[in-house]
Amino acid sequence: MDIQDLSRRIAAGERRALARGITLVESGRADHRAQAAEVLGALPRDRQALRIGLSGTPGVGKSTFIEAFGMTLVQAGLRVAVLAVDPSSARSGGSILGDKTRMDRLSREPGAFIRPSPSQTHLGGVARRTREAVALCEGAGFDVVLIETVGVGQSETVVAQMSDLFLLLLAPAGGDELQGVKRGIMEMADMILINKADGDLKPAATRTCADYAGALRLLRKRPQDPDGYPKAMMVSALAEEGLDAAWADMQALVAWRQEAGFFEATRAAQARYWFEQDVRSALLSKLDDASAKRAMEQLGSQVAKGALAPSAAAAQMLDVLDANFGPARVDPVPDSP
Repeated sequence: MDIQDLSRRIAAGERRALARGITLVESGRADHRAQAAEVLGALPRDRQALRIGLSGTPGVGKSTFIEAFGMTLVQAGLRVAVLAVDPSSARSGGSILGDKTRMDRLSREPGAFIRPSPSQTHLGGVARRTREAVALCEGAGFDVVLIETVGVGQSETVVAQMSDLFLLLLAPAGGDELQGVKRGIMEMADMILINKADGDLKPAATRTCADYAGALRLLRKRPQDPDGYPKAMMVSALAEEGLDAAWADMQALVAWRQEAGFFEATRAAQARYWFEQDVRSALLSKLDDASAKRAMEQLGSQVAKGALAPSAAAAQMLDVLDANFGPARVDPVPDSP
């Protein structure tokens, strides 16, 4: 594979090259990981997109909202990339990547790019390499990157560590004030959007929006939020109502955070978070070594027979890993002037 040619084509905005690049970063092969690092390193560093994470329970209308919202952005002259993460089967490991099928209008737009990916075994609602896929989309010159999560529930907060704005979609009659003050995903959201606020569901959506607006006022104020945020709003992806107002509020929030210095500080904290996650992933990959697998099998058999306590076996396994790989030597990095 010609890495320089692939990087050049991605930087030129070629959709097929971008798709191939995302396939490369999602691969677990060691040679592909090295090539993916080369591609990411060769892309322009001065391109930044607005990263918007979007979560919600299954059936709330995430895909319908993303298509309607994406069309609004495209019609405003912006290039939009959608990274949709679909759940993988716990039995077979396979995934039905159906989000692109739901977004038939947006998928035909030349200014849009949609990429569904399987979550595989990664928890938190996003795929393991979604962050690197975001970097590829930025290198390809997209203005907005929408990250649609699996929709697993209240602990789905990993997407907040790779986005500038975190939107939570809720359905009408989906909760009350008590639900709104629960911890977890509620306190991570920058905006709560009550979808399906149309037809017979509009009165219920109005009540739900009022409940969550009251609940948000009870949560402890975050330093990165101006007055009035986080906020709850009603939208209808089907009738395409409330989307322009929601986009205007998103822009206002981003502008305030940029001016107050929170925008860059948050991205710096996110970069450090993913560095630590990559280190943890690299350490876990040591268990795939042949000698480590043998030791795991032997110690696991002793634990299963009751001959060894799990904690004692774990301590022995750590000794095996330390003997095989040893502590890494890191040369000190001089402080920047």
